[in-house]
Amino acid sequence: MAGSCSNHFLIPLLILVTFTTYITSTSAARPVVARGTNNIEFIKTSCSSTTYPKLCYTTLATHASVIQTSPLLLTHTALSVTLNNTQSTYAMATKLLQSRNLSPGEVAAMHDCVEVLGDSVDQLRNSLGEMSRLQGSNFDLTMNDIQTWVSAAMTNEDTCTQGFSESKAIIKPVNCNYGSRINCGDVKNVLRGQVVNTAHLTSNALALVNNLASTRG
Repeated sequence: MAGSCSNHFLIPLLILVTFTTYITSTSAARPVVARGTNNIEFIKTSCSSTTYPKLCYTTLATHASVIQTSPLLLTHTALSVTLNNTQSTYAMATKLLQSRNLSPGEVAAMHDCVEVLGDSVDQLRNSLGEMSRLQGSNFDLTMNDIQTWVSAAMTNEDTCTQGFSESKAIIKPVNCNYGSRINCGDVKNVLRGQVVNTAHLTSNALALVNNLASTRG
C-alpha cells in the first residue's frame, strides 16, 4: 500500500517537473528571438527616415546585436561605418593621384578631391568623438557641433563628386591594384562611384543624427 501511494504522488510530480522544465526552456529562448527581431525592426524603421533607406539598412543590420534598440548606438554605428568608408575612399583617391596618366587639370581636380575627403575624415572623426559627450545640459550644444561636422563632411564629398562630373577623361593608371571589384579600364568612374556611396552613407548618418537630436527637442 505504501509503494502504491508513493507511485500515486510520484507520477504527477514527474509530469509537473517535465512540464515546468519545458516552459522554462521555451520561455528562456523566446526573448532571444524577440530581441533580435526587435533590433532588426528598429533599424529598419529608423532607416526609413533616411534618404537612402536600403543602403542604411544593409550597412547597419549586421551590427544589430550592438545597436539593439538604442538611437544613440544606432547613430554612433552609422557614423563609425561612414568614417571607415570615407577613410577607404580617401586612400583610394590618394593612390589614384599618384597615377602617371593624369593630365595637369586632372591632377588639380584629384588633388582637390583628396583634400576635401581628408577634411571629411577629420570631421567625421570629430563627430564620433563628440558622441560620448551627449549628456546633460551640454546635449544641445554638442549635438549642434556633430550636425555641423557631418553636414560639412557631406558637402566636401559632394564637391569631390562634382569634380568628377566635370571631367570627361578616362583615367587608366599604369599600376591598378585597388581590389577585385575595381575595373582598371576606368578607375576614375569606379572612384566616383565610391565617393557617391560615401556621400550617401554620410547623408544617412546625418539623418540619423538629426533624428537623435529631435528626441531631446
